[in-house]
Amino acid sequence: MTKAVVTDPVTVTVTLRHSNNHNDIEEYARNAVQALTRIYPGIISCHIILDHQKNDFEKNKLAEITVHVPQNVLVAKEACTAYELAIDTCVDALSRQLLKYKEKMQ
Repeated sequence: MTKAVVTDPVTVTVTLRHSNNHNDIEEYARNAVQALTRIYPGIISCHIILDHQKNDFEKNKLAEITVHVPQNVLVAKEACTAYELAIDTCVDALSRQLLKYKEKMQ
């Protein structure tokens, strides 16, 4: 199930795999990605994939966030015990990548 929400500058698409009706998690992911625009305001779009693996009982919640910036695509993947932890870890990794990208572009 894929939902796209267009806010002012950034299009955020959320895809849920092997699960559905996680509106609060989707909203949490969208808000977390919107925080990345404070680091680098030139983000074009974001794609968030939330997956639930049934074969791993400990770290079965997967988050993958893809951020499209001019002339580059940044990706972060993480598996954790909860979607919120996985999203936060991905956002931290992407913020480091965006800072590095921003320094390189100057």
